[in-house]
Amino acid sequence: MIKLRDIPLSAKFGIIVIIMYVLTAIFAAQLAPYGEADIVATPFEAWSSQFWLGTDNLGRDMFTRLLFGARNTLGIAFVTTVIAFALGATGGLVAATFGGWTDQILSRFVDVLMSIPQLIFALLLLSIFGISIPSLILVIAVLDSTRVYRLTRAVAINVTVFDYVEASRLRGEGAIWIMTREILPNIVPTLIAEFGLRFCFVFLLISGLSFLGLGIQPPTADWGSMVRDSATLITYGDVTPLLPAAAIALLAVAINLVVDWFLHRASGLKDD
Repeated sequence: MIKLRDIPLSAKFGIIVIIMYVLTAIFAAQLAPYGEADIVATPFEAWSSQFWLGTDNLGRDMFTRLLFGARNTLGIAFVTTVIAFALGATGGLVAATFGGWTDQILSRFVDVLMSIPQLIFALLLLSIFGISIPSLILVIAVLDSTRVYRLTRAVAINVTVFDYVEASRLRGEGAIWIMTREILPNIVPTLIAEFGLRFCFVFLLISGLSFLGLGIQPPTADWGSMVRDSATLITYGDVTPLLPAAAIALLAVAINLVVDWFLHRASGLKDD
């Protein structure tokens, strides 16, 4: 049982930030003063009581789009990370459990995918399959699953050498039973920590692709495209384009703080 006093201040800060982001994403439509794509004023209106963060290059309310950007960016990143873990963790468990040619074929296939820089590979695949949210999710999920596969395989192989796994083989237990009952429960803390880190990389990649015009497409709000659309304001000393960038950076820091605390706690429990 985790007690509040046992959580360090840095992790508490990270948890509070993550909760705020999640609530913002869920209730974006209720919190936003305008519609996501509504043009409510002239382009690049200054901050005011009516437009808290001004307007963008088309006259859309920046505060509204910042809220909807949380829903779109985080929602798509979460779905993508879940799919990546379903693919990568399953492949890693299969490779570690069966070994032999199964392990060799899967590992060499993953090595080929990882030999190409992820951003360049994503740009190539998106240019082939088209730019849409389903394509974006599947392309990034497949590419990111290679990292999950490598980690899952590495930690699962360390578990397969234990006596209780060998005993289950001698009892005649099937491969699925061994993977789900013997190996998976012992690598869950590592996978949970990796999920947080991979989620960071995924939403950073999505934001980067959107900044380049190949991610989430307008009029859907996205933090990366918001930076691009208002980038000219930086020339005039306006910090508005930095707000979505700051939102990205703050969430990445918060998740890393929580993951770091979780890893320390998990390693401490293991030592005990």
